Amino acid sequence: MRKTLLITAILATTPVHAQQTAADHAAHHPAPAAAATAKSALSDGEVRKVDLDAKKITLRHGPIPNLDMPPMTMVFQVRDPALLKQVKAGDKVRFSAEKIGGAYTVTGIEAAK
Repeated sequence: MRKTLLITAILATTPVHAQQTAADHAAHHPAPAAAATAKSALSDGEVRKVDLDAKKITLRHGPIPNLDMPPMTMVFQVRDPALLKQVKAGDKVRFSAEKIGGAYTVTGIEAAK
């Protein structure tokens, strides 16, 4: 009789526990829409240097949320070298960046308004 009560008690609580675990697990993963928004968010920066030959740009930038990066000055590669022709040292810009193949890469840039 004790075994029957014990088994019944375990079975009665298992579905609740399984649902709780699934909900807790889902809370650790961002929704796809949130992830897409983070990738497309623009960060503020100032162009410090443009290197057309190396296809790189040096930016002093604010936080880059999708890369979990604090404000700093650093060199980025650019996905499209034509982006470098749109800016010059001293320009205030808004840009998007991603980590592509292990390298921090500017994927879009525009003049700040």
